[in-house]
Amino acid sequence: MGKSSETFSKKEKEKKKLKKRKEKTEKMEERKANTEKGLPLEEMFAYVDEEGNISSTPPDPKKKKVFTKEDVTIGVSRRVEEAPDLGPKSGTVTFFNESKGYGFIRDAKTGDSVFVHLKGTLQPIKEGDKVSYEVEPTPKGPGAVQVKKI
Repeated sequence: MGKSSETFSKKEKEKKKLKKRKEKTEKMEERKANTEKGLPLEEMFAYVDEEGNISSTPPDPKKKKVFTKEDVTIGVSRRVEEAPDLGPKSGTVTFFNESKGYGFIRDAKTGDSVFVHLKGTLQPIKEGDKVSYEVEPTPKGPGAVQVKKI
């Protein structure tokens, strides 16, 4: 029988394995020694203040607010259908491209911008004109029709 051939690299690998195993057991023992099991319940509580921050002190009962489940909305709130404003509206033409035949009117009351096409005008309009119009829904949003100068 031949003598087992233990090379230098095999010895080094074995030393590294033993060193790793020793470090691992030391870390495990250290963790076991430093664990804080059995903390009192009061020390494990976390509180949320009025701004939503987590704190270790309980909130002041004088600042307590009561909510009903109807007050809480989760997700997107429901869209409230507005009553359509009957009758003509008034506004100012902020942009109008005569060559392409479209523009925008800024509503005098709400400040909303409404699209206007040349087909929806009763008279020729240009930028800066004060106009009266009616709003009609279009596939891309509200559009102005029956547009005439004031």
